[in-house]
Amino acid sequence: MARYSPPSLRRFFRCAASSASRAGGSGTGKKNLVFLGSPQVAASVLDKLLGASGSPESAFKVAAVVTQPPAAKNRGRKLMPSAVAQLALDRGFPEELIFTPERAREESFLSALKEVEPDVCITAAYGNILPQKFLDIPSCGTVNIHPSLLPLYRGAAPVQRALQDGVAETGVSLAYTVRALDAGPMIACERFSVDECIKAPELLSMLFDLGSKLLINELPSILDGSAKEKAQPQDDSKATLAPKLNSEESWLSFDQEAKVLHNKVRAFAGWPGTRAKLQLVNQNSVPDVLEIKVISTKVSTSCVKVGDENEILFSGSSLLIPCSGSTWLEVLELQLPGKKLTKAQDFGNGLRGQKLMKLP
Repeated sequence: MARYSPPSLRRFFRCAASSASRAGGSGTGKKNLVFLGSPQVAASVLDKLLGASGSPESAFKVAAVVTQPPAAKNRGRKLMPSAVAQLALDRGFPEELIFTPERAREESFLSALKEVEPDVCITAAYGNILPQKFLDIPSCGTVNIHPSLLPLYRGAAPVQRALQDGVAETGVSLAYTVRALDAGPMIACERFSVDECIKAPELLSMLFDLGSKLLINELPSILDGSAKEKAQPQDDSKATLAPKLNSEESWLSFDQEAKVLHNKVRAFAGWPGTRAKLQLVNQNSVPDVLEIKVISTKVSTSCVKVGDENEILFSGSSLLIPCSGSTWLEVLELQLPGKKLTKAQDFGNGLRGQKLMKLP
């Protein structure tokens, strides 16, 4: 594994000419591409770009990588590189050409970027606002891989909000970046059918994989300028927003229908997850509040058992929670505080005669 040295990365740029040569080769006639991204889904895009750039027929080389600064992770709070930085290092990318500015408006970063002379910048879940000074640098523009069918779901959480809405179809878009949020002209898009069990992390990965292939197919036209001629303006009147998730949204309320709650579990999988408070009643009818994290669910098509309207039932491998509109949410997997994930059936077996109820 390549050594990771945050201080040297933060100095941004020392040996651009020699490093750029090592990154892509000098005198090849290939255009300079700068990649911006941070999480694992973005690392998969970078991996495909590095692979494609190695082809003799490729019109581009990856000249620099821009990502979020190292962050404290895990219990030891050790500074760790972003998934994109780690992938670049593992692939032998020059360390001094991995830029980690706190903000993309920093003059030292913008100066370093200018010295790389990017023809195009590609963003994929970068997580930093790009100022106009940045957008003015690449001669062929900045293109974003956005996991929705723009102008739908503009914003930080397009996949999660689409799943929360229960959409049957979504997709991925390539669009030029402008100062307005995800509002630039569209180069291309691809549709993707959404089944009713897929969760956000899985769908996000699939859409960025699809977006990588779409990008590599469109890069020749982006680099020769013809993409700008064919790009279509978005219809702002049809735009919807996909605001960032927050932890307070993670609570489930069983006065909603089961399908609404199931969609929320799918959408909030990964982070922040979904939580619920239930009532645990022991053999002496003494109630206590039990908090659970709901991991996997489905909507019950029928419930053959009948009990108290607030009683939570067990059927086969599922925990059956009564919801609004005479619907039932089947919980298949859950997690108790400080415990490992467990199957609903195993959880039920451990109750030993205690009853579960919805909170009154």
